[in-house]
Formats: sequence, structure tokens, C-alpha cells
Amino acid sequence: MPLHPLPEPKSRIERILGFMKGSIAFSFLFPTLIALNGLQMASLILRPFSPTAFRRLNRFIANTWWGWCAIGAEKIYGIQTKYTGDSVPMRENALVILNHQEMADIPVLFSLARSKERLGDLKWFVKDILKYVPGIGWGMLFLDCLFIKRNWLADRERIHRVFKNIIDHDIPFWIISFVEGTRMKPAKLHQSQEYAQKNGLRPLEHVLTPRTKGFVATVQALRDPIDAIYDLTIGYVDGVPTVWQWTQGYVHKVHLHVRRFSIDKLPTEENALASWLMERFQEKDRLLSHFYQNGFFK
Repeated sequence: MPLHPLPEPKSRIERILGFMKGSIAFSFLFPTLIALNGLQMASLILRPFSPTAFRRLNRFIANTWWGWCAIGAEKIYGIQTKYTGDSVPMRENALVILNHQEMADIPVLFSLARSKERLGDLKWFVKDILKYVPGIGWGMLFLDCLFIKRNWLADRERIHRVFKNIIDHDIPFWIISFVEGTRMKPAKLHQSQEYAQKNGLRPLEHVLTPRTKGFVATVQALRDPIDAIYDLTIGYVDGVPTVWQWTQGYVHKVHLHVRRFSIDKLPTEENALASWLMERFQEKDRLLSHFYQNGFFK
């Protein structure tokens, strides 16, 4: 079953302090993000003359703002990330798959990406509607992110256009794919288990059955520039936090289990790739079962 939400502190003083911390963080991060959106729009002047300079400036902007989020979590709030599993090289091109429980999963990923000098190179699969949202959504428009409508026929041409741009211009990347398609919630888990039973798959308890079509298409389209697949499993200690709880400083420790799979070890055929992804999430389900029982990843 999904891990319960992170409870609010019992102490009223701690809740007041948390609200103050969150308010200070928001009052700094949101206005600076909007200001950086303005700089990104101004960068369009560079694009016809130097696409490379355009991309470098927007990489710098993303690295700066996301870096503030990562540094704030580590240095100001003292959030510790416990890494287990495989080590990964610096500045490697990767497709990153991970379990999705809440929006707080995103700043967890920032810390790993920053440590591997790939923070400004994150490319996200995100819902199409997000591109209309000031701040985060507008910023992603300048970063070769993949805005999708959950309709493969409608999304395919747009996705392939982004992939072609990455290949043609040798753009470094970590492509982030929440292959479950949505956040882990009890109702979504029930739907996922029903789907698995109807399709002869093993129902999972702590993750949703992954959607394979986008994963397969990404691996097949970007097989040459991809160095590896990173399979990340996030484990929260006291409950799953919201982003607001994260910025209030209520999270003290997060566990992140990392598996690295070299791209040349993956199968090439579509059905075999889909089966490979299913195996990873069955393994992820077992990892989380052990984590929730023992408090650590084995």
C-alpha cells in the first residue's frame, strides 16, 4: 500500500516556525523564478544567431534556480539523502526512471543531479498543461522538455521532434520519466492492480504498473546518445511529504536507491524492453516492501 502522508508536527511552535521557513523560501524562490523566466524570454534573441549560446544560457538558468532548491534543502534545512545501490559517473547521458509519490520527489532528484553535474541538463516528461503555468512551466519550455497529452498518437510527433533536436545538436541530458504516469495514491493503486490482473501481470503493492510505450520509444529513439538507464527508488522515512512540507523543513532524511544499467545491456526489441521495465518495477516493489518493514534499502 502507499506510504501514509507525512503528519504535521504536534508542536504548535514547530508548525509556526515551519510556516515562517516555507514563507521565506517561497518569497525568494517564486519571484526569482519569474525574473529568470523574463531572462529566458530575452534569450530568444540569441536563438537565430547562436542556438548553442541560447541553450547554454538556459542551462545556466535552470542549473542556478534548481541549484538554489538543492542547496537550500541540504545546507539550510539539513535534509540528508542516504544513497544506496550503484554509483553513477559524472556527466553521463541517462534516461532516469523512478517511483512517483508526491511532488517532493523532484527536489530529491535535484540533489543527485547536482552531485553529478547534470542539474541544468534535466529534461522532463510532463503534462502538456504545465507549459501554461508561470514559473516552472514557462521555464521548461526553454529546456527541451517533453510536454505530453497522454495520447501516444498526439504526442509521438512532438516527442520525436525533441529527440531529433537532442541528437542533431549533441545536447547533454538526463531525461526524467515518471513511467507510472501519475502519483501513487490508494485509488490509483487499486486501478493499477485491476489492470494488472486483467492483463496477466503481477499486481504490485507499493508502485503502479508502469506504462511502457513512452519508455520503449525513448530508448529506441535515443539509444545512441544514451549511456545508461538509472532506476531510482525513493523511500521516505516518516511519511510522504508535500512540497509545502518540504519547504517548511519537516523532512529530515530521504533514502534513494540507485541502479545503473548500461544501455548496451538492454534488449532492443519492443516487447523485450517492455518486459525489462516491468521487471524493474517488480524489483522496485520488493525494495519498497523491505524498506517499509526495516527502514532501509537492502
